[in-house]
Amino acid sequence: MELTRIIISENNEQQIIFLKEVDGERTFPIVIGIFEATSIDRRVKNLPAPRPLTHDLLASTIELLGGELQDIFICELRDHTYFAKLRIRHEGELIEVDSRPSDAIAVAVTMDVPIYVAEDVLNEVGQ
Repeated sequence: MELTRIIISENNEQQIIFLKEVDGERTFPIVIGIFEATSIDRRVKNLPAPRPLTHDLLASTIELLGGELQDIFICELRDHTYFAKLRIRHEGELIEVDSRPSDAIAVAVTMDVPIYVAEDVLNEVGQ
């Protein structure tokens, strides 16, 4: 998947990002918070922050502990809530860390790794 659009509204607590299949036509929106939306937007626009932001901190922690973020995986949609996992390689083992999709996408954009979505989720929400 690729991030295709970020809608930030200062008048609304909920922001929207759109993901689209890299080699397909299906797209879908995810509602996220303002902090995550602005973090993703800063990263996409290559705007530096004077100090590390939360997603920068997580990226640095993964790397400094000897891990490598392989990708992020939006794995489930339950009761109108998406679930995601950070998939980290560490000492030959794949470790999956539960995450909100907004945070996972922010970290993926920060570390330039692929974003995957489970086929059943995409079939349910893809337009």
